Amino acid sequence: MAFNIPTFTLNNGIKIPSIGVGTWMGGYEGVEEEAYRTTLLALQSGYRYIDTASGYNTELAVGRAIRDSGVPREEIIVQTKLSPKAHGPGQVKANFEKSLEQLGTGWIDIYLMHTPFAWNEDWTLSDHPNKETWSQMEALLDTGKVKALGISNFAIPLLEDFLASAKVVPVLNQVELHPYLPSLELKAFCEKKHIHLQAWTPLGKGGDSPLLKDDLITSLAEKHSATPAQIVLSWGVQRGTSVVPKSSNADRLKQNITLTALTEEELDAITKIHIKDSKKHKSLFHAGTVTEKGGKILGIMPLEKLAWDPALYQ
Repeated sequence: MAFNIPTFTLNNGIKIPSIGVGTWMGGYEGVEEEAYRTTLLALQSGYRYIDTASGYNTELAVGRAIRDSGVPREEIIVQTKLSPKAHGPGQVKANFEKSLEQLGTGWIDIYLMHTPFAWNEDWTLSDHPNKETWSQMEALLDTGKVKALGISNFAIPLLEDFLASAKVVPVLNQVELHPYLPSLELKAFCEKKHIHLQAWTPLGKGGDSPLLKDDLITSLAEKHSATPAQIVLSWGVQRGTSVVPKSSNADRLKQNITLTALTEEELDAITKIHIKDSKKHKSLFHAGTVTEKGGKILGIMPLEKLAWDPALYQ
């Protein structure tokens, strides 16, 4: 039985649940079985929005879990992403068809460009323009096998350039988003352009995320008889963004989909955490991964080209 959670209407009329579940499992051994279990538990717990990607190596498992769940396909939003290594001529359609075949879901509801830039097989940057990649993605709409197109990890300068030539405006932009990195300017920009903003890693990274130990968050959790995660996710949804947390724990999955009503004063206080204490204004996923040489995240993602503030990733 699906929970009665809020929905958002995208710029093409599609409605999406405000809470989904992520299936990035970190690439460790046993990733497929963990993704299968997570997806199946999520659907059994009331989730109807599943987020995966070609690069997660979880599409086969996600598709199997959807079929085994018994939930009608039309009730589920399936979202996957183009591989960063498949931006070249002819590669987009092939990558999409591979994803659709592995998922076995008949169609894909939302297909995202996973990164603003393409990578070669050796993870060096390709010079292939994302505008040409998007043009290939736009052509997929004519196949009837995908309902909507979106993007991921786009900052404002990249969005401005990208939108100048896009025939189809992306339905959403999926980025790291949480109270320590609320991206207020990006949110306002996307709203102006009718692009829904969606949070990956909405709780920070891992169960030991400092966000879940924050004094304000924990005090509000106690006040509302909720978990810190419920407070953070409720903040995300009430401010108009959808969230796709990840958990393979049955109890936490049920908790995460149960929202708590926060007052306007509480929402404002959470939004201003990063202002009240500037040391908290940072990425929680990529923090500490910026290499000195070239200012790259994890050694491959150039902050300058991504137009992200390096200070937030130290």
